[in-house]
Amino acid sequence: MQYRGLGMKFNLLFVLFTFLAHRFLPKYDVRMQLLMFQIKMLRDRIDDQRIVPTPEERAELLRLGNEINHDVNNVMVVVKPQTYRRWLSPKTKTRSPKPVGRPGTAEEIVALILRMATENLSWGYKRILGELKKLGISVGLTTIRDILKRSDCPPPPEKSKSKPNIPWSKFVSAHMESLVACDFFTKPVYTLRGKFDAYVLVFLHLGSRRVYLSQPTFHPDEAWVMQQARNVTMWLDDHGIKAKYLIHDRDTKFTKQFDAFWKRAGVRCIRIPPKAPQANAFCESFIGTCKHQCLNHFVCFGLGQLAHINRVWLDYYHIQRPHQGTGNNVISADFRCTSEGPVKRQERLGGIVAWYEREAA
Repeated sequence: MQYRGLGMKFNLLFVLFTFLAHRFLPKYDVRMQLLMFQIKMLRDRIDDQRIVPTPEERAELLRLGNEINHDVNNVMVVVKPQTYRRWLSPKTKTRSPKPVGRPGTAEEIVALILRMATENLSWGYKRILGELKKLGISVGLTTIRDILKRSDCPPPPEKSKSKPNIPWSKFVSAHMESLVACDFFTKPVYTLRGKFDAYVLVFLHLGSRRVYLSQPTFHPDEAWVMQQARNVTMWLDDHGIKAKYLIHDRDTKFTKQFDAFWKRAGVRCIRIPPKAPQANAFCESFIGTCKHQCLNHFVCFGLGQLAHINRVWLDYYHIQRPHQGTGNNVISADFRCTSEGPVKRQERLGGIVAWYEREAA
């Protein structure tokens, strides 16, 4: 009888424990699920200063809260319990949530701001703001700053008395009409005393692509270089070229006296960086074209022969040769005007230099 009484008490305790488990464990499990879901939300926004649940997250929080009769005072941490209870309002359920924060800037305005910043590297935030105001576009200064920072655009120039740094390519394209480039090239010449390198000094006006070639010499000393500089100033005047900048490399033949001469003439000499021939690309391109299309086909036996070849090539370069950099036009003639008459091939230097033209009727 004693064991039977103990068994009945055990059964009653088991029933009571089972009832309590079925009564409270589901809520406990839901609370754990609710906390785990909020932890996941926090991990997804670990760098954000403010947590704004998406509509899908809000629906999941409400679903889990509904299983514990919305008793979330001790487990709701991503939002305030008051905010959660406001979600339960019938009015809130019928309307879509408003977007958080200020409205974003229109894509057209963002594209225009980026365009202004990339096309005008010397403009700062206030300069762009002024241009937008002229166009009737109202944008805040901090908005412009944030847009440029997000797009990794160059920072605005610092406020200083010195001029802002401008990329070399942009400087060249902006001063084409007032830029002249110069450089030396050599050609082996065979004489009775052996083989020597003859030096030729090239001056090229970037705007018109006109070229001045000096007479070749074996001794390009300072006096000879200064004489070529004087000759070039007269050549510039003859063609009405107003030069303001002269680009040359760091060759020792370009002495301080050479730079001083051009400074007196109102021309600023710009030395390209060391071992950077691409900074004088126009002059290097002309020299390469002259050698590959003409000089490399000849073996010269005197300075007179080299001077004659250079003279013929230069006449062809200015009068007959189309230039891709000028829209495939000829520098000193408009070949497009001649549309009648038979086409005839012309050549010089044994056919090394050749071109086509129409015969006069």
